[in-house]
Amino acid sequence: MTFDQILGHERQKEILRRALANGRVAHAYLFSGPDGIGKRLMAMAMARAIVCLEQRGCGHCLACRKIDHQNHPDLHILEPDGKSIKIEQIRSFQRELNLKPLEAPRKICMIEEADTMTVGAANALLKTLEEPRGDTLLILLSAQPNRLLETIRSRCQPLPFTRHPNSRIQAELEKQLGIDSSESHVLAALSEGSFKKAFGKDRELYLEQRRELLKTLTGLSSGSILPILDFAEKLAADKTILPDILEIFQAFYRDVLMTLHGRSDEELVNLDLKDKVHRVSGCESVTTVLTKLDALIEVRRQLDRNVNRQLAMEVLLLKLAA
Repeated sequence: MTFDQILGHERQKEILRRALANGRVAHAYLFSGPDGIGKRLMAMAMARAIVCLEQRGCGHCLACRKIDHQNHPDLHILEPDGKSIKIEQIRSFQRELNLKPLEAPRKICMIEEADTMTVGAANALLKTLEEPRGDTLLILLSAQPNRLLETIRSRCQPLPFTRHPNSRIQAELEKQLGIDSSESHVLAALSEGSFKKAFGKDRELYLEQRRELLKTLTGLSSGSILPILDFAEKLAADKTILPDILEIFQAFYRDVLMTLHGRSDEELVNLDLKDKVHRVSGCESVTTVLTKLDALIEVRRQLDRNVNRQLAMEVLLLKLAA
């Protein structure tokens, strides 16, 4: 993918184009911002522009096609092994960096989810950042750059990326998928500015399953324990989509809060369920909704610490049903 094919991020494109044109490419960059908004696409476009036989990232030459297929000998991509990037991975990475480029003017080295580096791995990488080779480019990608060592951040040129506006995502959804405006509105609002989420595997969850999940949630009663336990078991069963389900719940209670504050229906995420939002808001107060939103935020923190998922869901649903 070329710079021109990437939607948005015009400022970031201009910075990188200018650096390439002036021969002032930094030895290391830190591309930071939420997941799925285009950091990796921009890094690959940068790699293309460097190796391109026409020196412009044409997308047609042999070097560009190798980048697209990720089999260029001078492109190296490092990803977490499990939940973290380990020191052994960095040391193996460094051995590659010590070799001269085979075909391109530079070796391009991408570290995905760089914030998952262990302390040992991060300290090992520091040596490479402190004594960079002139024919090597490092691009660190991170959704949580504050988790990186300050010494690493200070040795990379920062390039922050922001979320895409909902209007841009909505327009692309309608253009590329041919869906109606109500569906595109929900997908764009729940995507959190990420094209990857809006167009990805969550589409069915955000449209069809969302309605059933919210129907079950709003039908719970604190006096009926068995339905709460059954729903908790169902939610905990698939840990891969649980964070997305919690986002759906959070967006719904945000809508309820907005309604209680008298905001326009056009500002709702669940615009297609506005009757349900109004009905629930009639049974809630600002205080109770804020309590439920706090419970959702807290359970997401707990899940990051690998607590018992089903127990966490049971406690959460009891609070949401209150």
